[in-house]
Amino acid sequence: MKFTYLATLLAAANAFTSSPSVISSVGEKSLNNVFADSSAHRNRRATIVMDGKANAIRDRITSVKNTRKITMAMKLVAAAKVRRAQDSVMATRPFSETLQSVFGGLINRIDGTELDLPLLTQREVKKVTLLVITGDRGLCGGYNSFMIKKADARYQELTSQGIEVDLVLVGKKGIAYFDRRYKQSIRKTFECGQNPNAKEALAISEEILNTFLSGETDAVELLYTKFVSLIASAPATRTLIPFSASEITNKGDEVFQLTSNGGAFGVERTELEVAEPQEFGNDMIFEQEPAQIVNSILPLYLNGQILRTLQESVASELAARMQSMQSASDNAGELAKNLSMEYNRARQSAVTQEILEIVSGAAALE
Repeated sequence: MKFTYLATLLAAANAFTSSPSVISSVGEKSLNNVFADSSAHRNRRATIVMDGKANAIRDRITSVKNTRKITMAMKLVAAAKVRRAQDSVMATRPFSETLQSVFGGLINRIDGTELDLPLLTQREVKKVTLLVITGDRGLCGGYNSFMIKKADARYQELTSQGIEVDLVLVGKKGIAYFDRRYKQSIRKTFECGQNPNAKEALAISEEILNTFLSGETDAVELLYTKFVSLIASAPATRTLIPFSASEITNKGDEVFQLTSNGGAFGVERTELEVAEPQEFGNDMIFEQEPAQIVNSILPLYLNGQILRTLQESVASELAARMQSMQSASDNAGELAKNLSMEYNRARQSAVTQEILEIVSGAAALE
């Protein structure tokens, strides 16, 4: 009886000592299966599209869409500034018309032989001053580069003819370029913002007048960007000093007005006729000689022309920026569309791959 009881206790002890090893074996097999599955999931090859995985493409789509919002906002800001620049041009029209009318009346009153004025006298050209107007900022297409190339070509043309050239530069882009290439020829530099005013134009005109009247230069040429439309602008060159009396009295003008129709911007061009010369009767007595009055009017005319040119250059820059930002927005929209297609293809490929793996695993268990 005691022997039987002892044998029973030994069998029970063996059973308890062997059960942990059995449990451990079963647990290790389960953990190994879990780690094997996770390792297979980590080592599964993700679908590569362009420069990254599907998540990277999704992040890039978001970035491109945000960039498009920024460029569209910059376009609208430029459009608002174009309107303001055009309003400034229109605000100066009454003064310009009155000045042209008075000048024409005085020229008609004075005999042409009496107009011996320094600003109307042609000289033998030995030295030329180039007044070059560029922008302060980029992101405006080829606006600055076209103007710089034209000014550089004109500089080379004059120097090849043996004519000395110095530069009066307006705008940071032109200053940066010519400071690297023709630093010794730079006479004066000016920085003009997006809203030029009469004070800035006066500083430029005084520098030019002092240079010409002191005999340091024989002619002043103006290089600026002429506003043509919202999608086109043309670099232009004309002689600023000495003046031509016939050009002042017979030169018309044209103004541009930014319009919008159905969300699309456009430009309306208006041709303005020459201001009628003011009538001065023969019995009218002038406190000063008419020639002296003309000589006093010419600096005012120069100041008005420079201000008008600055405003037109700013309008051209802003129009170029509008067009550039519109192109950037269109390109961003097209890029986002293509990336969305690639992202959808990547997702579809990944889902198809997972379905195939599930089906293959189910088939392997059968």
